Amino acid sequence: MTRQVVVTGLGMTTPVGGDVDSSWQRVLSGQPGIRVIDEPWVDVQPSKIAGIMAVDPADVLDRVDVRKMDRSQQAALIAAREAWADAGITSIDPDRLGAVVASGIGGITSLMNSYDTLLERGPSRISPHMVTMIMPNGPAAIVGLEVGARAGVHTPVSACASGAEAISYGARMIQTGRADVVIAGGTEACIHPITMAGFAAMRALSTRNDDPTSASRPYDLGRDGFVMGEGAGLLVLESAEFAAARGAKIYGVYAGAGLTSDGHHIAQPDPEGRGAARAIEFALEEAGLTAADIVHVNAHATSTPQGDIAEAVAIRRALGSAADHAVVTGTKSMTGHLLGGAGAIESIFTLLAMRDRLVPPTANLQDKDPAVDLDIATGEPRRLPAGDIAALNNSFGFGGHDVALIFRSA
Repeated sequence: MTRQVVVTGLGMTTPVGGDVDSSWQRVLSGQPGIRVIDEPWVDVQPSKIAGIMAVDPADVLDRVDVRKMDRSQQAALIAAREAWADAGITSIDPDRLGAVVASGIGGITSLMNSYDTLLERGPSRISPHMVTMIMPNGPAAIVGLEVGARAGVHTPVSACASGAEAISYGARMIQTGRADVVIAGGTEACIHPITMAGFAAMRALSTRNDDPTSASRPYDLGRDGFVMGEGAGLLVLESAEFAAARGAKIYGVYAGAGLTSDGHHIAQPDPEGRGAARAIEFALEEAGLTAADIVHVNAHATSTPQGDIAEAVAIRRALGSAADHAVVTGTKSMTGHLLGGAGAIESIFTLLAMRDRLVPPTANLQDKDPAVDLDIATGEPRRLPAGDIAALNNSFGFGGHDVALIFRSA
């Protein structure tokens, strides 16, 4: 557990861009990527809006690959290829290379489409690739095969905390000596009538259908639920020794993680934020840092009435008065909520914020909820201080999953 872990490659495809650079520039400029869903089935849906990938995977991948893979797998493969190329690893023992790619829901669209085919055309018309398209470990398997990983391919599933948990698991593989390099992150693509209807039935989704770009509004008094998003984010993690030996560029240092659970409710956060606060405290302890070292928080901030307040309470509970000096942002205001992919793309945004010393603004925050006692970045990007800094990324999921990741600047 003494091996230091660094981040050397980044890859993503999101509702605001088809790669890391375009997504980051759009987020820095505070431009949401939310729009009305252009499908006939949306007419009967209470929520008709979503963060659809800005670049369709079918426009990037080989046609044969698209036919064999679920959309969540397609997104993961695109992000993996960018991250792997960015890291520039030219030689590694496959037995020392791992992959950890999470998804909160998995290949639900392929499952439902296959069921429709079964009803309409019979069992002989089901794709022979259906099983591998719907299995939850499908994205991890696709990515692992892409890079030739043999140290282990894993799929943690913890709802909307899945992507963050995958990063912590990947880092553990390196810290414990199982691997020298791990490609880790999360993916999700479940914009489908059944999932939209299910989340709407819980009253979890925004119904601001007449103004899509303003629908996701973390911390605003007018927030009415989250906006579904899709995409993937993957990071290449390496032991510091392996990265140094090959002269790799380093985006930042993986400093620590805290994983806890609320034990409160299947779909509602603990309003006192106790589990989330403990996750932050454990991450600080593992990182060897204090609350005063955290200068930036990329918050889970889904734009739900209860969730935003519970997280704000948890951040204040864990950081105390030091929270006054940590600039908080909610990038879901622009990407929507990528569920199992959220923790990964937001970890990338966290690392880029430290690299560029710029915190993206939280879009659509016009009337801040007085129950949120935090310094929220709005309007324009906020400057971060020079020198060695540390930042926190929070991810929480149905079932009471709490994951806090801490990164240090390179």
